[in-house]
Amino acid sequence: MSLYDDAVLVLKGHEGQEELRQVYLDHLSEHPDGMWKACHAGHVTASALVIDPRRGRVLLTLHRKLRMWLQMGGHCEPGDPTLAEAALREAAEESGIQGLTLLPGGPVTLDRHAIPAPCNWHLDVQYAALAPADAVEDISDESLDLRWFAYDEVADVADASVVRLLEGARARV
Repeated sequence: MSLYDDAVLVLKGHEGQEELRQVYLDHLSEHPDGMWKACHAGHVTASALVIDPRRGRVLLTLHRKLRMWLQMGGHCEPGDPTLAEAALREAAEESGIQGLTLLPGGPVTLDRHAIPAPCNWHLDVQYAALAPADAVEDISDESLDLRWFAYDEVADVADASVVRLLEGARARV
């Protein structure tokens, strides 16, 4: 099964956000290259919020280009077999944490957001990843900073999409 096929199956099975989910499915139907950064009409991305429920905190990255506190994530790559594995790869690369595991149940939320041209749109499929008890983060070159925030601090530093993702993740833990 291709990454494109996996994305369609994941999106068809995602509960909630029906209108937005349909936007994603329509995009993929209209753009066979809609999984890749080269698709200038927009493309599917995969992200994961790294969460440490034992300590009531999440790890956010200060994105180098956007200068915003966000969950780990980014573009799908040809070697990614599934969206879930793309999200997990991105989370491990950007956090430096090995041994992350995704929360069961598939994506937590979907978030479509504008990005600078030429790509125009990210259609982000957002997961949540549990940090192991001995997690040690290591900042990547894609970040200006990497920091743990208590659940109640997230709304003060991040945008509404990260807050929604955190709420959805906490409901599953």
